[in-house]
Amino acid sequence: MHEMTSISGVLLDDAALTLEELARACNVEPEWVVRRVRAGILGGQPAIQVTEWRFRSGDLLRARRLLRVERDFDANEDVAALVVDLGDEVRRLRARLHALGLD
Repeated sequence: MHEMTSISGVLLDDAALTLEELARACNVEPEWVVRRVRAGILGGQPAIQVTEWRFRSGDLLRARRLLRVERDFDANEDVAALVVDLGDEVRRLRARLHALGLD
């Protein structure tokens, strides 16, 4: 496997990453992204050709969270997706509590 260079920076919501750009931003092979999109645990704007998939900033954040859980806890992709989903739900609930002044 060749060494990959990761990308860092701020992705604007209206910008879209290609499959290759998302993989490079996460420092993974494109196949890692493809497997997670096909499993339904990572988004991406649908397209007929895999090489035409487009990913938004939220997809990049989720991909990085998935990768972190998989690597840090040696979790499979399904467990990582569950952990990331639960973390997202906790953040949403905390935001609602804060908005209601109940935090």
